[in-house]
Amino acid sequence: MNRTADQETGALNRRAALASVGVATLLLGFKGYAALVSGSVAMLASLADTGLDLVASIVTLYGVHVAAQRADEHHRFGHGKAESLAALFQVALIAASAVAIAARAVMSLLHATPTASPETGIVASIVAAAATLALLAYQRAVIARTRSVAIGADHLHYKSDLALNGAVVLALVLDRYAGLTGADALFGLLIALWLGWGAWTSATHAIDQLMDREWPEEKRRAFLDLAATIPAMAGMHDLRTRTSGAHDFAQFHMSFPAETTIGVAHAVMEDIETQLMAAFPGLEVLIHPDPVGHVDQEGALPKAIAERSEI
Repeated sequence: MNRTADQETGALNRRAALASVGVATLLLGFKGYAALVSGSVAMLASLADTGLDLVASIVTLYGVHVAAQRADEHHRFGHGKAESLAALFQVALIAASAVAIAARAVMSLLHATPTASPETGIVASIVAAAATLALLAYQRAVIARTRSVAIGADHLHYKSDLALNGAVVLALVLDRYAGLTGADALFGLLIALWLGWGAWTSATHAIDQLMDREWPEEKRRAFLDLAATIPAMAGMHDLRTRTSGAHDFAQFHMSFPAETTIGVAHAVMEDIETQLMAAFPGLEVLIHPDPVGHVDQEGALPKAIAERSEI
C-alpha cells in the first residue's frame, strides 16, 4: 500500500472513530437522564452500554491512530495489529457490561421492581436509535474502503446498540401499557445475552488477526484464481497469507529455470507483485525464487545456518 493510500485510510478511520465518540457522548447524556427519571432496568442497561461505547470508541480512536503509523525500525510490518488490540479491549468492556446487566435484570425480576416514568425512556431510546442509524451508515461506508477491524468491532457494537434501543422501547411499552411488569427486566436480560454474543464474535475476528490466521477460503481462492491467469506464476507454491489491520500479506515461492539470471527473475517478480497489488489493495507481497525441481523440507534450516547453529 503506498503512502497516499495509507494516509487516506488512516484519515477515514480516525474520522469514523471521532464520529463514534461524538454520538456516544450525546447519547450518554440523553440516556443518563432517562435512566434516572424512569428507573428502568432496560434503560439502565442501555445507559451502561452507551457508557462503554464511549470508552471503547476512545480506545478505537487511539487504536486506528496507531495502526495508521508507518512501519519503523521496531515495527517493520507496520502497526496494523493495534486495531485488533483495540477491538479486544472493546470485547472486554462489552462482556463486563453484559454480566452486570444480566445480574441487575435478575434482581429486578426477583423483586418485581416497577418502572417510574417509561415515557422518558421511550423518547430517549427513539432519539438514540436515530443517531445510531446515522453513525452506522457512515461506519459502513468507511469499512467498505478501509476494512478496519477496529471500526468493524465498533460497528458491531453500535448495531447491537440499535437493537438494544428497540428492545428498550418495546419493554417500556409493554411495562406501561400492557401491564407486564417483568417485561422491562426480561428485555434487559435478553440485551445482556445479545451483548455477550457480539463480544464473542468480535473477539474471534480480532484473535484471528493477532494469531496470523490464513485468509478466509473465499479470499484465498480469489487470489489463487488471479495467480492462475499470470503465465509466469505456473511454478507458484507454498502460499502463506495473513491480515494485520487494513493490510494483507501474502508470500509464496516461485520456480525458475536454473539458468535464469537474478535480474530477469527480479523483473518477473516485480511485474507479478504489481498485478497482484492492483487486484488486492493494501496487499504486500513477498516472493521467494526457487530453481525448478527444488523441494523444501518442512522445518529444515538452510545448511549454512544449520552449521552455524551447531557451533
